[in-house]
Amino acid sequence: MHIKGMDGVKQSKANLNKERKGGVKKDIIIAPSILAADFSKLAYEIKRAQNAGADWIHIDVMDAHFVPNLTIGATVVKDLRKVTDMVLDSHLMIENPQDYVDDFLKAGSDVITVHIEAVKNVKSIIKKIKSFNVKAGISIKPKTPVSAIKDLLGMVDMVLIMTVEPGFGGQGFIKSVLPKIKQVRERFSGYIQVDGGVNDVTAKEAIKAGANVLVAGTYLFGAKDMAKAIKGLKGIKA
Repeated sequence: MHIKGMDGVKQSKANLNKERKGGVKKDIIIAPSILAADFSKLAYEIKRAQNAGADWIHIDVMDAHFVPNLTIGATVVKDLRKVTDMVLDSHLMIENPQDYVDDFLKAGSDVITVHIEAVKNVKSIIKKIKSFNVKAGISIKPKTPVSAIKDLLGMVDMVLIMTVEPGFGGQGFIKSVLPKIKQVRERFSGYIQVDGGVNDVTAKEAIKAGANVLVAGTYLFGAKDMAKAIKGLKGIKA
């Protein structure tokens, strides 16, 4: 059975796996965060996002130690892999991610991002992720300087710049982070993802600064018309 939107999903995964040949990737990718979805019907919520035109699914993994909230683990990623071919983007907001990265690799993640603030042997983790043909990302909190990841820009596929303090959804976008997006874009041609407080207004600012992957939870899953909301984030008139 053909699922509406699947052609776009296949194209999204094809683009994810395609080698970049110079220049900045211009397509804007929308990654709804399931943190804001209804967990009583998660498979339905994923398909709803897919049908609305979402490109990736963003999975916020929190351990109640690195951030003050507890969410989901690799088992959920494994189950999501059974119900969708969409790009599964696992954001590990956890201490000692090296102890858990194997689980998320085996579960079917297409992208795995770890925080520079949470790990010491970051280069070995990045190499391990990429050895599984999975995209590797590095993230910084709003107060962490870009200089903390400058030596990693040649290794990673994506830089995630938090635009809220990680831990809870529904927070306001921290505009003082915008210059950091510009700093990274000056040195990095890959994916720059922003996560937190993204809506149709802040999306424009983030894109202008150089972001090309937008994570949104409440704004999308709480929208009356998710397809229209996704177009709004991409700057497409409905």
